Amino acid sequence: MVNRQYSVLFLCTGNSARSILAESILNGLGSGALRAFSAGSRPAGRVHPYALDLLAQQGLPTAELRSKDWGEFAKPGAPAIDFVFTVCDSAAGEACPVWPARPVSAHWGVADPAAAEGSEIQRRRAFADAYRVLDARIRAFTRLPLDALDPQCLTRALDAIARSHPAQPSPGSAAAPGRRYDEGTAPERPAHTAQLGGGDG
Repeated sequence: MVNRQYSVLFLCTGNSARSILAESILNGLGSGALRAFSAGSRPAGRVHPYALDLLAQQGLPTAELRSKDWGEFAKPGAPAIDFVFTVCDSAAGEACPVWPARPVSAHWGVADPAAAEGSEIQRRRAFADAYRVLDARIRAFTRLPLDALDPQCLTRALDAIARSHPAQPSPGSAAAPGRRYDEGTAPERPAHTAQLGGGDG
């Protein structure tokens, strides 16, 4: 059991797609024990419409989502952050923001779906791929016994989660020749939600 609420901040550059998806996914799964936020080092100023469409399809909250600067979380009165995840794509040479405080942190890089090219189907497929990876990682995170692990153990566990659920290579990168985003459909959200400290999802 988790005895208090933990605050989680997802960071990327533009705060329009990946970190937005992660914020909504975790708030949908957290059962009150986890509260998610997101921000960017250079916010785009708007949430990508494909991200909003996908979240709505999954029945996840979107009303409070907005693209914002991470400086909001350094101001007096801002929520104290317990975990920071960077979701920028360092493999594609994308610069990742660095949080100046000392919460438990991990890098959960995901290719930027907002940078995907091609048809609308291909671009929406990039969002579905990012969603699928983030959803799997976040579900694993919600099952960790957060109250029972020290920061070093938590960091190792978070790194292991990223390795267990690898991201797709960036579209057009050398690691992904001929990568297509038009195969299949958006992921379906399971009927049940994972519970902290238990469950089998």
